[in-house]
Amino acid sequence: MKDVTETMSFKSDDLKRDNIKHVLRLVKDALDERGYNSVNQLAGYLISNDPAYISSHNNARTVIQSVERYEIIEELVRAYLEDDK
Repeated sequence: MKDVTETMSFKSDDLKRDNIKHVLRLVKDALDERGYNSVNQLAGYLISNDPAYISSHNNARTVIQSVERYEIIEELVRAYLEDDK
């Protein structure tokens, strides 16, 4: 039985990371559905900060702009370096 008086730890970093992953998947799927190369389009957006690289299909442009660009880049670097272990 779980002790209900125990203080639970809330990890906002985990939630933020999960949200970024979810956003990237939604945008990737929308770009793929429209026939775009999602890697090229996302890279173009991240480098230039020009939302025109992201299709408005399935509200992808609005979704990608709901997350700070630097946070997306940080998460991509983190994931790349963790996979490289």
